[in-house]
Amino acid sequence: MATAAAAVPDPCDPLAGRLEVLRRELPPATRLLAVSKGQPADQIRRLAALGQRSFAESRLQEAIAKQEALADLADLDWHFIGRLQANKARGVLRRFGTIHSLDSLALAERLARIAAEESLSPAVFLQVKLRPDPGKTGFEVESLRQAWPQLLALAPLRLSGLMTIAPLDLPGSERRALFEECAALARSLGLAGLSMGMSDDWREAAAAGSSWVRIGSGLFGARTPTP
Repeated sequence: MATAAAAVPDPCDPLAGRLEVLRRELPPATRLLAVSKGQPADQIRRLAALGQRSFAESRLQEAIAKQEALADLADLDWHFIGRLQANKARGVLRRFGTIHSLDSLALAERLARIAAEESLSPAVFLQVKLRPDPGKTGFEVESLRQAWPQLLALAPLRLSGLMTIAPLDLPGSERRALFEECAALARSLGLAGLSMGMSDDWREAAAAGSSWVRIGSGLFGARTPTP
């Protein structure tokens, strides 16, 4: 199916303006993943009309409703970025081509089994935890290296790269070092992809070679609190 030509951004449209700025500033090797969680389907449709195709969600039921509302846009590329609960694995696999939050060997084994049953071959990023952070899960470096032979054997999963999130309290001067450490770890494992960087630190991540930056408020704007 041919993709419709992207509309010319309207300079008076804040959403279009932010998208254009990001496109100008992102390095050629870094792709924009629009984090649309919490955003209505019509905002996704507006960005799709401007040529954005890759969108990220973190809640399965919310994503299903949007995907059904946007079913006429068959070429959208859906990524799952939230913490993946084991009981949601089948639903996520059916709805998303790429998963950025594979954080344990047990979850990888479950995904591989279900993907085989569903005749699917999802791209997955292994979430790594490179600094102490009570709010985050993920492989620590040594546990990832120990599990690596087993992870490699888990067809039909396609191991695409590593994902990491900088702790909220990490000084800006240390974020670049963290992202470079993740990039070096990926290279040592023969992985080309890197999912690093969000609205507040995507520049440091892109400078370290991130393949995907996950941008929500930096693209859609700050959310209006629900009364």
